[in-house]
Amino acid sequence: MPEHHDPAGLEPPATETEIRAAAEQYVRKVSGVAKPSAATEAAYVAAIEAVAAATTTLLTDLPARRQPPTTEPPLRRLHS
Repeated sequence: MPEHHDPAGLEPPATETEIRAAAEQYVRKVSGVAKPSAATEAAYVAAIEAVAAATTTLLTDLPARRQPPTTEPPLRRLHS
């Protein structure tokens, strides 16, 4: 995975785990499928991987924000 900065201003930048969790949430929401069946698993996993890759590209290509966000992302709140 290429090194990326986080345009949202998070320190440290978003992790692969956070990016993948966001991709999974997005795919679940858009597809309406919480747990794929054997018949849909390959498409579901491919979609998660594509969204995670697109997110990584986005975070790599966007310029950094000048000010960090005022709230902590959900996954980081869970581990606090």
